[in-house]
Amino acid sequence: QSWSRGMSYCLHSESHLDTGPIYVRENGKLHVVNQGAGGVQNVTPKTRPFSLFSRSFSVELCMNREDDRARRQRTDHFIFTYTKEGNLRYSAKSLFSLVLGYISDNVDHIDSLIGFPEQIAEKLFSAAEARQKFTEPVIGLRALQKFTEAYGSLVLCSLCLRNRYLVISEKLEEIKSFRELTCLDLSCCKLGDEHELLEHLTKEALSSVKRLLLKDNSLSDAGLRRMTAPVRVLKKGLENLLVLDLSCNPKITDVGIGYLLSFKKLNCLDISGTGLKDVDAVIKRLQRQIGLVHSKVPLKEFDHSNCKTEGWAEQTVLQWEQAVMEAMKPQDNLRSRAAALRFYGKTHRIEEVVKCTLVEPETKESGNLQFYKEKVQNCHLPLKKEVAGSHELKNNKKRALAEQERERTSKQKHLCLTVEDWDLLNTY
Repeated sequence: QSWSRGMSYCLHSESHLDTGPIYVRENGKLHVVNQGAGGVQNVTPKTRPFSLFSRSFSVELCMNREDDRARRQRTDHFIFTYTKEGNLRYSAKSLFSLVLGYISDNVDHIDSLIGFPEQIAEKLFSAAEARQKFTEPVIGLRALQKFTEAYGSLVLCSLCLRNRYLVISEKLEEIKSFRELTCLDLSCCKLGDEHELLEHLTKEALSSVKRLLLKDNSLSDAGLRRMTAPVRVLKKGLENLLVLDLSCNPKITDVGIGYLLSFKKLNCLDISGTGLKDVDAVIKRLQRQIGLVHSKVPLKEFDHSNCKTEGWAEQTVLQWEQAVMEAMKPQDNLRSRAAALRFYGKTHRIEEVVKCTLVEPETKESGNLQFYKEKVQNCHLPLKKEVAGSHELKNNKKRALAEQERERTSKQKHLCLTVEDWDLLNTY
C-alpha cells in the first residue's frame, strides 16, 4: 500500500506530462499503474497495444565528448546506407574500427610501436593519414617518428622530391625522420653545399641509400668533400651507394670527382653538365680505379620514371605538397604588382621560377658523361684448352696483386688528410 501511494503521488505531481501507462513487474507478474485511482491492476492478455512514441517524436544521437568546443561532433561511428525502399538505415561499426579511429585521433600520444604487428600498424597509419594527422606541425612529426622507428622501410622505401624545394623547406624534420630509404631523388631542388638535408645524408639512418639523384642542386667540390668524408675516412655513410646522379652541377670539377672514388660499390654514375677540365683524364681515372666504363648511350638508371615515392607514407607526401600549394595560392595576387613594374620599366626585378628543363640543353652540348660497371661474363664462355686456362689464372693473379697495390697507395693518400678534412670530421 505504501508503494502504491508513493507511485500515485509521483504521478499526480507530474500530471502535466503525458507519460502514458506505467508497467511494473512484481512477484513474477506484470501490473499496470492506474493514474486515476493510483492503484495497481493486473494486465489482461487482451490489453490494447499502446504507442510509446507519437508521430512527431524525434531522437537525437549524441556522442560522449570530452570537450564539445574543442572537438567537432563525431558521426563516423555509424555506417549509413539506404534500403530498397529508399529509407535511411544506419548500423554501428565494429569495435575494431572504433578503437582504430580512437587511437588514430590520439596517435601522437603513443609511446612506442616496436613489436606491434605490421598488418594492424599499416591500418593504423592509413587511419591517421585519412585524418591528416601527419600534416600537423608538431603532432605529425611526433607520430611519424614513432612509425619510422618501428617499421623503417615499410613506412617509406623510396622518396621522390624532384623539383619540390618548398616541400623540403616546410617538412624538413619530417623528411629527416625517414629511415632505411633505398632511393632518394632530390633533383632540381637547388639545395647547395650547406643544406641541412645534404648533411643528413651522411648519417647512419640513410646508410641504406643505394640510389641517390642530385641533379641540378648547385653542388661544388666542397659539397662532395663533405658528403664523402665519412665514407673516405670512417667507412660509414653512403658506403652502399650504387647509382649516383650529379649532372647539371657546373661547379663540380676534376677535384670533386676524386672524392667519388671512395664509392667502391658504385655501378652507375652521371656527371654530365659538370665543370670538368680534362674529360679524358677523368674517364680513364674512373675506369682504372673503380671500374666504371663510359657509356655512349643514355642509361635507363638515370630516367626519372624509375624513381617513385613508395611506402605507407606515399599519400602523406602528396598531402604535404597539396598543403604547400594551398599556401601559395594567395601569391597569385602579385601579378598586378608585376604588371605595374613592367609599366614603370622595372622588369629586371621580377624573379622567374627556375625549372629543371632549362639545364637540359647544357647537358646535350657538353656531351653524355654517364658511366656503368661492366659485369663479368667470362664464366659463361667455354674453356678451349687447359693451357689457356692456366694463362688466364696467372693474369688474374697479376691483376689482383696490382689492384691490391693500388688500394694500398690510395689508402695512404687518403690517410694524408688536410687540416680542413680533420675539421670537417670533427663536426660529425
